[in-house]
Amino acid sequence: MHDSIVKTALVTGASSGIGAATARRLAGEGHNVILTARRRDRLEDLAHELGDSALPIPTDVTDPDACAGLVERAIEYFGTLDVLVNNAGVGLYDPIAEADPADWRRMFDVNVLGVLHVTQAAVRHMIARRTGHVVFVSSVAGRRVPYPHGAVYAATKHAITAISEGLRLDMDGQGVRVTNVEPGLVRTEFPTSSYTDADEYYAQKDYAPLEAEDVATAVAYAVGLPPSVSINEILLRPSKQPN
Repeated sequence: MHDSIVKTALVTGASSGIGAATARRLAGEGHNVILTARRRDRLEDLAHELGDSALPIPTDVTDPDACAGLVERAIEYFGTLDVLVNNAGVGLYDPIAEADPADWRRMFDVNVLGVLHVTQAAVRHMIARRTGHVVFVSSVAGRRVPYPHGAVYAATKHAITAISEGLRLDMDGQGVRVTNVEPGLVRTEFPTSSYTDADEYYAQKDYAPLEAEDVATAVAYAVGLPPSVSINEILLRPSKQPN
């Protein structure tokens, strides 16, 4: 067990993209970081890069018992849990008339129920300490359906908008802050779940995407503000993204 006076952050989906960038940013600002995702090798490589301030714990967020165990182990190792960054997610895009309902279930299991499982375990600890910060990495799709074939993915992100706002209300007087970060297009591996080549996907766009580090900067900004300041929503798009 490591006793530490610095804050400890748990980042889900930390094996790549926004999650990995956020873990690097928070570690660079002096946080201990718990890295979780399903790809053990990626987590261990990132933990090796970040050093003693990082602990990799492979976890399937769709398993509520595993999520409870994740938070318990994080607290046992670093002594506390101050920040949760809910970043794990999956996007599968098809017209409703042609989609496989198993894809809908997978998105809701990861993007909604998985977020709830980790959040519940984390906020119970935060409430007991009367301090903490929960960050949701959502999407502009949580405000509108930005493109065809994205209805169900957008539905999961609309759910996160409701969960974020509802949690904020639940945490009134509990000392726990809540922030919903909603990026537009970001360059990550995310499109590979539905497209053969991510680079080809981005090349089809009329504008350059955000980089994962841009979103990490937004997360770090919200987390780094004094406890008396609560940034509830951050919507960020590439400068040339129209909607």
